[in-house]
Amino acid sequence: MAALLARARAGVHRLTPLETLAAGRRGALLVDTRTDPQRTEQGELPGALVIDRTVLEWRLDPASGSRIPEAVGYDIEIVVICRQGYSSSLAAASLRGLGLWRATDLVGGFEAWRRAGLPCGSGPGDVRR
Repeated sequence: MAALLARARAGVHRLTPLETLAAGRRGALLVDTRTDPQRTEQGELPGALVIDRTVLEWRLDPASGSRIPEAVGYDIEIVVICRQGYSSSLAAASLRGLGLWRATDLVGGFEAWRRAGLPCGSGPGDVRR
């Protein structure tokens, strides 16, 4: 598994919590792939789109008939967030494989976001099915 993660992260600038906050403010798509129970327990990431990992590529590929409205081109900045920053690295690599070359992830995941003292929401997230 370590080798797979190393390949997924090779040559990619992964974002810190503060860099992720700044990316969201400049219009990057923050994509939360945590499960419903994880989000209920840990809180919501304000401004993030919630997309289940199982449909992530279909929702973000601009060529997909199942894309979300925000998937307007291959040049969009995407930051994938999971609980601890492992599955998000693999997800971001998969998105880059589709041509979404600016896809990256949050180092340490949502747990790092919370440790940094950044805002967490309690209301329902912007879930995209």
